[in-house]
Amino acid sequence: MEKTQRFSLYLRKWGLPAFMLSPFMILVTVFYFLPVILIVVLSFTSMGSAMRWDFIGFQNYRFLFEDPNLPTILTNTLIYVSFTLGINVLFGLTLALLTTYFIQKESIGLFFRTIWMLPRMSPPVVYVLLWLWFFDPSSYGVLNSIRELMGLPPTMWLVNQPMTAVILANGLIGASFGMIIFSAAIKSIPQDLFKAAKVDGAGHWSIIKDIILPALRWPIMFVTIWQLLSLLTSYEYILLLTNGGPGFDSTVLALYSYHKAFQFFEFGYGAAVSVVLVAVAIVLTVMLWKLFGMQKIERGARID
Repeated sequence: MEKTQRFSLYLRKWGLPAFMLSPFMILVTVFYFLPVILIVVLSFTSMGSAMRWDFIGFQNYRFLFEDPNLPTILTNTLIYVSFTLGINVLFGLTLALLTTYFIQKESIGLFFRTIWMLPRMSPPVVYVLLWLWFFDPSSYGVLNSIRELMGLPPTMWLVNQPMTAVILANGLIGASFGMIIFSAAIKSIPQDLFKAAKVDGAGHWSIIKDIILPALRWPIMFVTIWQLLSLLTSYEYILLLTNGGPGFDSTVLALYSYHKAFQFFEFGYGAAVSVVLVAVAIVLTVMLWKLFGMQKIERGARID
């Protein structure tokens, strides 16, 4: 009898939350956890174009760590993620401050934010076509036209500076995401704080340093981790812009995994690269979680 009553209370307490969360849990399980499990299993096979599940143990991982291209690809990934993430967060924060704090009139700020969102609303192919025109090696390219005005010969930007092109293309479009998050967070700060600070004689820098940035700690952490994970796994702009070339000069781990799996049909090896990428992403996320002091943020109020 007691067990029946206890079960009834338990069901009454957790039944509705479980029912409401079940669609989300099913979607997460089907589209996130199951693919990860499948990739891990696939990484222990030598699956190729024949699509056979021949298990070979840790051989793919051994081949990966003996891969002569791995140091170059890891270095490229580190440079690409670090610099692009810096542009995404810092430039996004700058845009948010300019269009939300310094431009007080909402309609004008909204106009500039909308303009900056246009690349994100455009298909990646169209966006990359503009960059290809910008870096065109002929005298018709934007940069080479400027060089020609200065009496300099045209240069092959995507051959000589492929990582710079990739970082700029990804960094500028990614900044719009940070701009939206930071703008919303700045708007949520009570205006009384700004007015009180101005009455006390605080300048813009003091207001930004002492009021805005502390209030943006959570959004900055969210944007940093979100963009980090996105950059580690995204490759479509690199694929369209340089295809990882010349050679491996702009190849990152995610693109290398794609090439191995869908260009050379080495599905098992590509899955092993993906698993290493997931492990790196988890480690970096935990490190950032600790760096930002997530536990303290969850315990205390963000704005007093």
